[in-house]
Amino acid sequence: MVQNKNNKAVWNTRIKKDTSRIFKKVGSSISVDKRLFKEDIQGSIAHVEMLFKQKIVSFKIKNKIIWGLNKIKNEIIKKKFNFNSNLEDIHINIENRLFEIIGEDAGYIHTGRSRNDQVITDLKLWLRSSTVKILNQLNNLIKIIIKDSEKNVKTIMPGFTHLKNAQPISFAHYLLAYVEMFNRDKKRFQNNLENLSENPLGVAALAGTNFNIDRNYTSKKLKFKNPTNNSIDTVSDRDFVLDFLYSVSVCSIHISRMAEEFIIWNSDAFGLIKLNDKVVTGSSIMPQKKNPDPLEYLRGKTGSSFGNLFSMLTILKGLPLSYFKDLQDDKELVFNSYDQIKNSILILSEILKNFTPNKKRMLELANIGYTTSTDLADYIVISYGLPFRKAYNITSKIVNYAESKKMSLDKLTLEELKKIEPKLNEDILKVFNLKNSIKSKKSYGGTSFENIKKMIKKYKKESK
Repeated sequence: MVQNKNNKAVWNTRIKKDTSRIFKKVGSSISVDKRLFKEDIQGSIAHVEMLFKQKIVSFKIKNKIIWGLNKIKNEIIKKKFNFNSNLEDIHINIENRLFEIIGEDAGYIHTGRSRNDQVITDLKLWLRSSTVKILNQLNNLIKIIIKDSEKNVKTIMPGFTHLKNAQPISFAHYLLAYVEMFNRDKKRFQNNLENLSENPLGVAALAGTNFNIDRNYTSKKLKFKNPTNNSIDTVSDRDFVLDFLYSVSVCSIHISRMAEEFIIWNSDAFGLIKLNDKVVTGSSIMPQKKNPDPLEYLRGKTGSSFGNLFSMLTILKGLPLSYFKDLQDDKELVFNSYDQIKNSILILSEILKNFTPNKKRMLELANIGYTTSTDLADYIVISYGLPFRKAYNITSKIVNYAESKKMSLDKLTLEELKKIEPKLNEDILKVFNLKNSIKSKKSYGGTSFENIKKMIKKYKKESK
């Protein structure tokens, strides 16, 4: 084995001229993939242990390499490691340092593998642990939403369609809608873990290796379920990257939707919630302003997660088998999306711990816009056996009458109602009560107080 001298790329002996300065700059990925150092060392240790088991390297060489790798890991953790852009990537930086520490025996570390399978192994290991961290954050976020919901079961607000007052709902019911969304996000990330369960290590550049390696052994060591089945597909595959970027994008959508609603509701026009000073900023010129900048940050950052997904889709859409330099960008896209979603979940969690619903304003707004009209139509169907469309027409006439008088439905007298539909009796007046409206929505998944209490109990059990 030849020691990697003079801080040159490992393939320098084949290339007779110095690489152009601009390509050196853009071709080096160490500024990005140095985040993979723990995974790279973990994979290398498993690989060299397998080489020893298969009698490809001696016990002495195996121990020297593992000792050197652990020393390098400590150097990086303690920020005493010099990352060299001339050495292209994290793999060669670590290998070069290993040569410095243990000498020529470091050359055995790359026996039976390529950077092509090495980098995919590193990235899968990194994504596996990072996905678990996201799942833990989502669990915490869901618990915060459930806690907010418990405090607001009987807080009445208007439910909106087309941003127009539609029907009265419980504020807790609104909040729990996001528990459903984030639970779906959890399922997507959990599915990703399953797709990360195959071990790429040992397929080498694209064709496999001549050495008698044991890929089942490294799979067990690295906690993969099994080795990948096809060496060409393995080095070409970035479906697991797409899965992750897609999951981040969908989760970002959910965060952005909630942020958008909170921005609207925090506005002076709506006034449905108030944000604590911990989660607002001021204006440079208007002393009175308290701006929901963190919420706007969440809404804005969603675009970058979409961009990362679309970039990866575009890279892959016309790429032949198997490995190409185009794939180098996958790590930066993954890291950016991970950092974005991690910060976004933390910020949303902080906001949800630092806002107050304006219950008085919510109730006031729920009483505007004839929000119990559907209850009136349903009551006519149930009480008088009329077809719903007939009941709808009667209700429309009543709403038109109330609107012409500039009155809410609950202010109408029985006499006024009877002029429109003689069959109506005094029981009709109970229909216009907002609480009665909410209580009546007992169908599974509906906004009734009893339903909400049951769902909170269910979510709490699931989030343990």
